[in-house]
Amino acid sequence: MKKIVISTGGGDAPGLNAVIYAVVMAAEAKGWEVYGSRGGYKGLTDLDELVRLLPESVAEITSQGGTILGSTNKGNPFAMSVQNLAGETEICDISDRIMANFNRLGFMCHIAVGGDGSLDIARRFYAEKGMPVIGVPKTIDNDLCATQLTFGFDTAVSTATEALDKLHSTAKSHDRVMVVEVMGREAGWIALNSGISGGADVILIPEIPFDLDNVCEKIADNDLHGKHYAIVVVAEGVKAKDSAVICRDSVSEAGRQEVMLGGVGEWVAGQIRERSGKDVRSLVLGHLQRGGSPTTFDRLLALRFGAAAVRLAEAGRFGHMVALVNGEMQDVTLEEATKERKVVTLDDDKVYTAREIGICLGDK
Repeated sequence: MKKIVISTGGGDAPGLNAVIYAVVMAAEAKGWEVYGSRGGYKGLTDLDELVRLLPESVAEITSQGGTILGSTNKGNPFAMSVQNLAGETEICDISDRIMANFNRLGFMCHIAVGGDGSLDIARRFYAEKGMPVIGVPKTIDNDLCATQLTFGFDTAVSTATEALDKLHSTAKSHDRVMVVEVMGREAGWIALNSGISGGADVILIPEIPFDLDNVCEKIADNDLHGKHYAIVVVAEGVKAKDSAVICRDSVSEAGRQEVMLGGVGEWVAGQIRERSGKDVRSLVLGHLQRGGSPTTFDRLLALRFGAAAVRLAEAGRFGHMVALVNGEMQDVTLEEATKERKVVTLDDDKVYTAREIGICLGDK
C-alpha cells in the first residue's frame, strides 16, 4: 500500500480544501492511502497531529474556505523556535527528525501546498534531505513566477472588487475620498486587478513608487469634471518616492525582528486630507481577502492542481511543482518555482489598460 502525506503551509487561501479533496480522491482511485499533516509539518513531528484522510472525511469540503488541516507561516523546520529545558527560546533545525518520521511511517511522497516560503522549505527537504516532494502553488498574491495563476487569487480579487463596488455609492453620497488598503507585500496583482475592475481612480502598487502630488492632482481633476469623490486602492507594500515602506515592527517568538506591513492606507488618506482638504476615509480589507468560499475559477484550478499532483507522484516527478502554463497543467522544478517573485512590470497589459482608461498609478 502506497502512502502519501499532504500539508498546507503559509497563509490560508480559498481553494486549499479543494486541493485536499482532489488529492484524496485521486489517490483513493489508485488504491493509495492519504494522511494529512496538521499545522504544516506538525504531523511529522507530533504524530497526534497526523490524520488519515478518507473520501468520507473530505466529502463536501470543496466549497469551504480555509483548510481542514490548518496552516502556519511560522513553522520552518530548518529554523524552528523551541523552548529548551531552561525555558528559553532558541532556534533549532528539526528537519532530520521530520525525515526520520517520514521514512519510519513509510510515506512515498509528500505533497506540499503553499506559497514561495512553504515551497522553498519543500525544495530544501528534497534537495538537502532527499524527501520525495511534489509542490502545489498557493497564494492570493499570485506572485509565483513559474505558474500563470495560483488558486486563491481570483477569490481575493473578487472580494476586493465587491468591496470597491459598494464603496462607490457611499463615497458619492458624501463627496468623499475612500482609500482602500489591500494585500500585496511585494506584488500589486490584487490592487491592480481589483482596482481596474472596481473602477478605482488611483491604484498604488509596490512596483511603482508614487508621488502624492500626482495622486492629489487626479482627485482635483475629478472635481473639475464634476466627480466630487474618488476611490484610491493601495497595496500594503507600496512606498512613496524617496520613502521607505510603511510598516509595524514586532518581535517574533525567537527574539528576531519581524516586519509587519500595514497602515499605509491610513497614511495615504491622511496625506490626501492634508493636501486637498477633502473628506477622506480609509479602510483595510485585510484577512477578508483570504476568507470565504472559493470562486468557481479557484475551485476548479485547485481541483486540477490536486489531481495533477497525484499524477506527478505516480510518475515519480519529485522535486517538481504543478503549474498552470498556457491554460494547461504542467510541472516545473521547485528550484525554478521559487527562484524569484512574479511582480507587475511597467509593460504589463493591465498597466497600459489602467493608464488608458484614466486611472492614476501615482507616477505621473
